[in-house]
Amino acid sequence: MYTFSSKLKTLSLALMIIGLLGVGYGFLSAPASVDEVKVLLKESHNAHEVTATTDTAVAESGAVAQSEDAHAEHVYHLLKNKPWSALYVALFFFFMISLGTLAFYAIQHVSQAGWSIVLFRVMEGITAYLPIGGVLLFVFFVLSATQNHLFSWMDPEVVANDMLIQNKAGYLNVPFFLGRAAFYILGWVLYRNYARKMTIAQDASSDLSNYRKLFKSSAAFLVFFLVTESMMSWDWIMSLDPHWYSTLFGWYVFSSLIVSAITTIALVSIYLKGKGYLEFVNNSHLHDLAKFMFGFSIFWSYLWFSQFMLIWYANIPEEVTYFVTRFNDYKVPFLGMVVLNFVFPLLILMNSDFKRVPWFIVTTGIIVLIGHYIDIFVMIMPATVGDQWFIGVSEISSVILVLGIFIYVVFNAMTKAPLLAKGSPFIKESENFHY
Repeated sequence: MYTFSSKLKTLSLALMIIGLLGVGYGFLSAPASVDEVKVLLKESHNAHEVTATTDTAVAESGAVAQSEDAHAEHVYHLLKNKPWSALYVALFFFFMISLGTLAFYAIQHVSQAGWSIVLFRVMEGITAYLPIGGVLLFVFFVLSATQNHLFSWMDPEVVANDMLIQNKAGYLNVPFFLGRAAFYILGWVLYRNYARKMTIAQDASSDLSNYRKLFKSSAAFLVFFLVTESMMSWDWIMSLDPHWYSTLFGWYVFSSLIVSAITTIALVSIYLKGKGYLEFVNNSHLHDLAKFMFGFSIFWSYLWFSQFMLIWYANIPEEVTYFVTRFNDYKVPFLGMVVLNFVFPLLILMNSDFKRVPWFIVTTGIIVLIGHYIDIFVMIMPATVGDQWFIGVSEISSVILVLGIFIYVVFNAMTKAPLLAKGSPFIKESENFHY
């Protein structure tokens, strides 16, 4: 039975306190008025540069140049969005790790995989964050309807002056958006709790009835997941750019969440094994996790390139603007994440021997997670803060805060049941897994 060490508990609580203070500072330090923004623009000598860019765009459309007051108000909204956006990136990133783990867990049940059974309790521990993370995200969405401008289609004034968003109003409206979010989260959490209940019941059962029920429910859940994950990516990420669309976007988000989830499973497993737990997990299990990390990193790279190449080559204005913005204002993180998420795993994890070395997997895993955090950052920030981005107190504190919550929930959940799901009919195959 795993015991939540006092050191780890103290660390997670300290992260939450430090993160909460930093997030609070980020909100308090945001500009309080348009006049304050005017002063900031003047002091930073950025007013001329940004206004020139705006004037050029307006001139090309044949409209009158924006006034200085209008520009300052625009920057004011972007800077007010910054702490909200930083918090949203962190909330979504850790939630997608938990959700991806749940999908990977369901795949193991449906495929009747033998190798991964000794890792089931680790996966269940990571998915324990799903209810907490879902509530946090839902509250964030409720607040977004009135407290920020992240989702521009939530602003009646914007909708009134935008014909394209008006045409999407039947889908992009606050009540329907919140209803869909509640539906997604509820469905995912219900399956997670049911699966956890079934595996624990199977440990004490003399027959395989619970195992069979979980097999069928996991198959149904994967159908539900494939539909709702795509819709979630449209709602929670793509709608931040309501004029833009991509038919690959649901798969692209899926690839990011699944590789992040598998990486987290590997990191948690190595940590527990290093503390004397998971004695039934061997280097062959870690090797398979590292193989999945490598494989899904290549899958992510394929989807990233496919989405980028097709949109860039077609050069349709409604589509290509997404990448133009990221190239102009986010070139370093946009191209940097490709190195972290594709080039680095390709060069390091291709070697079979390296996949069996725990410290090597940990180092690679941390870099991969940083890369996918930047991926989510680049998905969200250009639509919400424009060119007013930088990695500051809000961004760092948001990650620290949610990381503290994640660690506390995950490791506390693993104290509630034995770390070996011994009721599976394939448990011996998993314990003796070697190659």
